Amino acid sequence: MSGVGVLDKAIVILEACVDGASLAELVDRTKLPRATAHRLAQALETHRMLVRDQQGRWRPGPRLGELANSAPDVLLTAADPVLTALRDQTGESAQMYLRRADERLCVAAAERASGLRDTVPVGSVLPMTAGSAAQILLAWEPPEAVLPLLPRCKFTARTLAEVRRRGWAQSVAEREAGVASVSAPVRDRTGRVIAAVSVSGPIERLGRRPGDRHAMAVVRGGQRLSGL
Repeated sequence: MSGVGVLDKAIVILEACVDGASLAELVDRTKLPRATAHRLAQALETHRMLVRDQQGRWRPGPRLGELANSAPDVLLTAADPVLTALRDQTGESAQMYLRRADERLCVAAAERASGLRDTVPVGSVLPMTAGSAAQILLAWEPPEAVLPLLPRCKFTARTLAEVRRRGWAQSVAEREAGVASVSAPVRDRTGRVIAAVSVSGPIERLGRRPGDRHAMAVVRGGQRLSGL
């Protein structure tokens, strides 16, 4: 808590409305007096931070998204120099991925200037069922978020356990024939994995054990982007 009472209560109200909440549910979830919960919810609705759905329950409003979209993305801003340094150190293309449901999105990349390379343009959507970045994005997820995907994955639960143990992942011809990659986690301030940083390139250069070559560099890159 910040110590600013009305602000702390407003945040509690917003968090309680993530999945929708009636007034009774607000009171139950926040433990605030009914009159206080109602007054704050109405005030947040006036500022479009809450809206009512067809059932009359409060949900997050459009103003929250507008504010979020107007703010600079600290992680993306920091990623460019880190990926560039990783590319220069390893000689391979470097990327950062975020999970989006059952897919992963390339949100930043630094490509080799020449020679044989694995090009993953920013904005590319790749599956969560193959590749070292997918392994990273799944390895620390709770079982209920992983088990539905595993039957379709080219890696196993045992693979993910090994990723958690050593702190990085590798893949060889898993996502695409002839391509190898190494990935490591990016964590938020609580330690939760929020992204994967990777290097990828042809097996001819990275070999069948690409982690032996590049794991430590990729792990250090992930650490530099963590906790922002």
